[in-house]
Amino acid sequence: MEEIMTVTLKHNITSNIRSRVALASILLLLMAVPICAQSTYDYRILATSKTSTLEKEMNEAADAGFRFSFVMGGGTVWGGSEGVAVFSKVGQAGRYSYKLLATSKTSTMQKELQRAADDGFEYRGHTVFNSTFGGDEVVCIMERDKNATNRGSEYKLLATSKTSTLEKEIREAGSAGYEVLGMTVSKTLLGGQELVVITRKAK
Repeated sequence: MEEIMTVTLKHNITSNIRSRVALASILLLLMAVPICAQSTYDYRILATSKTSTLEKEMNEAADAGFRFSFVMGGGTVWGGSEGVAVFSKVGQAGRYSYKLLATSKTSTMQKELQRAADDGFEYRGHTVFNSTFGGDEVVCIMERDKNATNRGSEYKLLATSKTSTLEKEIREAGSAGYEVLGMTVSKTLLGGQELVVITRKAK
C-alpha cells in the first residue's frame, strides 16, 4: 500500500513539474512574439470640401511617403460636406501618385475611369460627395504605382435604381470577366436614389 502511494506521489510530482515546465515554455514563446511582430504606424488625415484640393493634398502626402488607405464622403458637424481620406506611412516617397475623379453623371465617370486606367492608374476606392447643385457626385480615387508592370484594366460602371436590374447587370458583367470593386448609393438631381457599382477586368 505504501509503495503504491509512493509511486502515485512521485507520478504526481513529476506531472506537476512537467506541466510547469510546459507552461513556462509557452509563456516565454508568448512573450517573444510581440517583440518580433511589434511595429508602429503613422497616418495622415486629409479633409476638404473641394475635390481639387483633396487631389492636391493626396499627392503631397504620397510625396512624403504615405499611401492611400480609405476615403469617405459625408456631412460634417458644421452642416457642410467633406471628403475625408486616410493615408498610411509606407516609407516610399514618390512611388505613388493619385488622380481624383468626380462627376454627377455615371456616363462621364465611365469615360474618366477608363481614361485614367489607360494612363496607368488603378481604382483604390470611391465614395459620394454632396454637390452644390443639389445632387451627389460620385468620387473615385485612382492610384498609379511607378513600380507596377501590369498591362492596365478595363472598367465598367453600373448604375440603376432597381436592385433586380442591378443583379442582372452584375451577373452579365461577371460573365464577361468583370470583378466588382465597390458600390455606393447616390442621390440624383431629380431626387431619386441610384446604386452605383464599379467593376474591372484585366486587359
